[in-house]
Amino acid sequence: MPQITPEIVAEHGLSPDEYDRVLAAMGREPNLTELGIFSVMWSEHCSYKSSRIHLKKLPTEAPWVICGPGENAGVIDIGDGQAAIFKMESHNHPSYIEPYQGAATGVGGILRDVFTMGARPVANLNALRFGRPDHPKMRHLIAGVVHGIGGYGNCVGVPTVGGEVNFHPAYDGNILVNAMTVGVADQDKIFYSAASGVGNPIVYVGSKTGRDGIHGATMASADFGDDADAKRPTVQVGDPFTEKLLIEACLELMASDAIVAIQDMGAAGLTSSSVEMASKGRVGIELVMDDVPQRETGMTPYEMMLSESQERMLMVLKPGREAEAEAIFRKWELDFAVIGRVTDTGRMVLKWQGDTVADIPLGPLADDAPLYDRPHVPTPAPAALGEVPETSDVAADLLALMGSPDIASRRWIWEQYDHMVGADTVQRPGGDAAVVRVHGTQKGLAITTDCTPRYCLADPVEGGKQAVAEAWRNLTSVGATPLAITNCLNFANPQRPEIMGQIVGCLEGMADACRALDFPIVSGNVSLYNESKATGGGSAILPTPAIGGVGLLTDWSKSVTIGFKGHGDAILAIGEREGHLGQSIWLREVHGREEGLPPPVDLKAERRTGDFIRECISKGWIKACHDVSDGGIAVTVAEMALASNIGALIDEVLPFGVAETLFGEDQGVYVVTVCDTCLADFMEAAYKADVPVDPLGRTIRDRLVFETEVGDWTVTLDALRAAHEGFFPRLMRDEVVG
Repeated sequence: MPQITPEIVAEHGLSPDEYDRVLAAMGREPNLTELGIFSVMWSEHCSYKSSRIHLKKLPTEAPWVICGPGENAGVIDIGDGQAAIFKMESHNHPSYIEPYQGAATGVGGILRDVFTMGARPVANLNALRFGRPDHPKMRHLIAGVVHGIGGYGNCVGVPTVGGEVNFHPAYDGNILVNAMTVGVADQDKIFYSAASGVGNPIVYVGSKTGRDGIHGATMASADFGDDADAKRPTVQVGDPFTEKLLIEACLELMASDAIVAIQDMGAAGLTSSSVEMASKGRVGIELVMDDVPQRETGMTPYEMMLSESQERMLMVLKPGREAEAEAIFRKWELDFAVIGRVTDTGRMVLKWQGDTVADIPLGPLADDAPLYDRPHVPTPAPAALGEVPETSDVAADLLALMGSPDIASRRWIWEQYDHMVGADTVQRPGGDAAVVRVHGTQKGLAITTDCTPRYCLADPVEGGKQAVAEAWRNLTSVGATPLAITNCLNFANPQRPEIMGQIVGCLEGMADACRALDFPIVSGNVSLYNESKATGGGSAILPTPAIGGVGLLTDWSKSVTIGFKGHGDAILAIGEREGHLGQSIWLREVHGREEGLPPPVDLKAERRTGDFIRECISKGWIKACHDVSDGGIAVTVAEMALASNIGALIDEVLPFGVAETLFGEDQGVYVVTVCDTCLADFMEAAYKADVPVDPLGRTIRDRLVFETEVGDWTVTLDALRAAHEGFFPRLMRDEVVG
């Protein structure tokens, strides 16, 4: 093996100080295989060395939380002896380099995180961030990512039921692809990753190991330069058909009592899976590399340990159960090999061709990995908006917003996904939250992904609050009780104090909102160094702490949708309104200004209003519900109208200026319609709950009419639909996946 030089150390992403720690841990110089193992386990992607100290501030417990952060996915109680298991993860760097495979293997990886714990996956979601639509690479990246998500999810047979898409120049050189999976399991059949039982066999199942994805974790822990395309070999290659076989084989074996521990091979592959299993169980591990199934000749232990080939799992079995397990995996045409055993040494020992090629203490690899409290500075508050502009044409402004990149219909995207496979999807993409029936029951899981990065950039604390509150609000809007969240924390270089300040601020805001809303964080992922110095790219991404929320409906048939239900219904705005235009989409798209403070989040009011909305939905009073977000009241009403092909007359006496009233992005506000016979009861209940109610108007036939003291404007639903659904087909016309 080559001698370890400072250049080789640097190529492995370790600083000189970190290499000194390696020397101290080993008591000698490591060989190349050992150095590679340290490099991936101490990478930002695996060790969270810049964020762990701050992640500990997040609330993670509640009576319904069965398993919080630290396992493959979070687990919550959904009643009747069942559990929902879910997580969100990033595949950002790979998706920029190779969009199809990057996005596809992101879906495959998050699926494995969920079914490795014993859950059958029931829903996929994604949160995507792209750069300027007219950027030279963007159409190719959008097409590749969307095809990758659909190509994997559709083939594996798990519906893709929701998600979100944002555009901003800050993502020109570093797009974000965050994938989320939700599964359902019996509470007495949940599997964990801690290895135990000295002498127990360690088995490898799934696909063979190749050279794809080597250094993937290290690549994901550095920013991009001009050499992004040269990193293409670090991107994994997925096979959804093998993943489907792996799901069925694992679940079949899980029906027995043969498994002691199980872990998927994700980032850092065989290295991370074996280290995590052994360190969590406080045991040692010995692997015989000759026995690892390999699809390429001449592979070295270094390559085998760092490969990120997909569709692979590692298990510890009870002794004597190997033949039973092998029969199941062979039946499903998957590889099965006993590659090692559990030891009591507290060390990772690798043998190859009769020699010991690695012998590393596990403590320094995992629990004692570097932990940094990096310098951070608070984000300066932006200047107040100052002179607030006014609108001269509400109809024209609304058409511009409905066709803008951040608000335009995502139909072009979600029609490429199979969102109905499994026949349990109750609410499809396009609403506030997807709803998936828990198979064989009346229960439904409501699921959403949310974040408003422009708010986080302007004020990380308020932006962090808003991301959590928006997820809570979207679950509430369909009638679900919000239970818990997962997150995917996407930020730029943490070694820059201003970026570290964004991380600390967003986490502070998230923690405040989670506590106020009883909405704990049970799993998540951190993706740092999302910035690019490549030619034509931006620099740092916007701070993007994506939130994935899960809620429970005891009766899925009582969920509420955003579409109006009939003509002549009263339209009401519920919640505190202030006409806040700072950082609004209207200000950006109509006036070209990204200015001002983001809308504040009053968590007490948020909780009070949301609890009231859910109570009214449970009583059957609310016919349609949609929370106010990008574009304000006007866009909210327009989306409700388009979902139902029923129009609206908005004739509210203006509480603020026209623009502030119709386009302000006040938080904690819902637009609802209420059945006529329930209206008196609804208003009385709102008064008792101290929740403001403002009459906006009523539903009408086929147009939106805005009647105000200063002017009247009309726009037909046909014109709205053309603007709303035209953006993506025009942008992506004739684009093919390269």
